[in-house]
Amino acid sequence: MKRIAYLSPLNPAPSGISDYSEELLPFLAQYAEITLYVDERQRPSNPILTQHLAVRPVGKLERDQRRRPYDALLYHMGNSPVHAWIWRAMQRVPGVLVLHDFVLHHFMLNYAATVRRNVERYRSEAAQRYGPEGERIAQLMLHGRFTEAAFDLPFCESVLARAEGLIAHSNYVIANAAALRPALPAALVPMGVPLPLPIPRDTARARLGLPADALILASFGHINPYKRLEAVFRALQTLRAEQPALRYLLVGSVSASYDVRAAVARAGLEDIVTITGYVDRAAFEDYVAAADICLNLRHPTAGETSASLLRILGAGRATLVTASGSFAELPAGVAAQVDPDASEGDLLLAYCRLLIARPDLRAALGTNARSYVAREHTLDGAAAGYMRFLAARYGWGELRKLRDRPLWELAATDDGRRTNNLQSAICNLQSGVHDPQSAIGDLQSATAGALAGLGATEDDAPLLEGAAQAIIELFGEEP
Repeated sequence: MKRIAYLSPLNPAPSGISDYSEELLPFLAQYAEITLYVDERQRPSNPILTQHLAVRPVGKLERDQRRRPYDALLYHMGNSPVHAWIWRAMQRVPGVLVLHDFVLHHFMLNYAATVRRNVERYRSEAAQRYGPEGERIAQLMLHGRFTEAAFDLPFCESVLARAEGLIAHSNYVIANAAALRPALPAALVPMGVPLPLPIPRDTARARLGLPADALILASFGHINPYKRLEAVFRALQTLRAEQPALRYLLVGSVSASYDVRAAVARAGLEDIVTITGYVDRAAFEDYVAAADICLNLRHPTAGETSASLLRILGAGRATLVTASGSFAELPAGVAAQVDPDASEGDLLLAYCRLLIARPDLRAALGTNARSYVAREHTLDGAAAGYMRFLAARYGWGELRKLRDRPLWELAATDDGRRTNNLQSAICNLQSGVHDPQSAIGDLQSATAGALAGLGATEDDAPLLEGAAQAIIELFGEEP
């Protein structure tokens, strides 16, 4: 039996890679014995993980590897600060790198500022690796000027240097990594996502309190300056005159470096734009089902493969994407691609008008998208792709499953949804997406739901009241 050490963010770490790993692991465990290594400061919130897999603090990895070496180590690396402990571990113990973002610049800047507490090292490394232009861009970033030129400085060289192999989800990442380290063994493994159950549009809208007769456009994922929202707002200004019932939803957390509400106000679109803040998976799926057209735009790109985009496509929604990075690899007929150039605004408007006027075309595009995800992005296929690469890289011989079924079934439970509701309420209160009184109310409701999941009833009123009062005192607000 092969033994694999698996290092990745896991919930409650705020990263899409947390969800990704928790969905992949039961399928990967069909082939090998897996030990999870986690940040010492955080315990996985999903009890199924600790029920089925061994969980070890990352500080024990070196000693464990000396005493009984693993057959493979998998390091999941992305551009988020939650990967800092993984970056450190890989510097000490090399393994196979799963590179989710080719560009790690924003990770490295955050790492220098908050972990190393040595921004001078970030600036000097930029100068050493990328010359005077790299130093100039680093200076801009250090002064809070988040320039698009930062995407030209990938800062992934140090993890590629420690990698014994590379797994990526797009040819974009494979090709760019090969330019930096040509001899590194690499494999393209399509990202796997669970195919969502169909949700009727009217059912989703009723649950979310959205009007049944509205024309709803929606964008999903972390909201930042690179989501092309200025171009979207210009298209909406024209569409609003043609479609009186138009609504636009921005579903996701908001970057601290981007004042999206000010951008909406400048465009004069406050009456039709809704910013939800971070939402849990159940609400995410409802918002996707409620949308008529989804806009998943992103440029410049860090080279990421978007799990949220695959979930949208898997739900069968007609979707517009930016023809950039990994998005440009989507086959024809799966999503409408918009070039990030001078034609962007005109293309956005033309595609939206066409899809609004042709419900049959919307439906056909959505059907193609769902079929594509069901065929090319299965979790079973992703796990097999990982194992084929590891077997070839380390000479394991013929690949066989230890189990006929995933180690556990992927099923959303009421308790899991209550936990996600609580996490999203805390996230929105801390981020300031909602006003404090509303956010505290959401947090109190989510806390009550979580306590109910533990068995609390109306007879436990003192417990519920005490929890609510503790929340008020913690955040210093009266609801």
